[in-house]
Amino acid sequence: MNTTSQYFSARKRSAFSLVELVVVILIIGILAAVAAPRMFNTAGDARDSGTKASLGVIRDSIELYKAQNGTYPTAATFATSLKPFINGAFPKVQTTLVPSANQNSTVVANAGNPVATPAGAAGWAYNETTGEFVINHAACITW
Repeated sequence: MNTTSQYFSARKRSAFSLVELVVVILIIGILAAVAAPRMFNTAGDARDSGTKASLGVIRDSIELYKAQNGTYPTAATFATSLKPFINGAFPKVQTTLVPSANQNSTVVANAGNPVATPAGAAGWAYNETTGEFVINHAACITW
């Protein structure tokens, strides 16, 4: 065996090649592109969760009002009737599924099913006959 081949076989490899570095960076980039949208939408998820929580609180308030008074609150006095059951101001719709025009605390009364058609720019829809209370937008009918 000649001295040149002995030199190369005895020498240890101590660095990564350029191709290996490019492959690793490419894999990290792909993982970041897949994971980033899930990680950075936390503000939207928080708004959605807050709106769902507000929806539950208002629905519970409607049921408490009915338990105490025997009927659902009228649409004309809805917000003031529920004031004793809600701590603070009447909540706004803040979900990312609803256009910004509908992200308010306005309640629209609907004699039919309030989920069927959004009415105007109100944030909430209320049916005083059935006590149903929903977000005034078709994208949120399952909430």
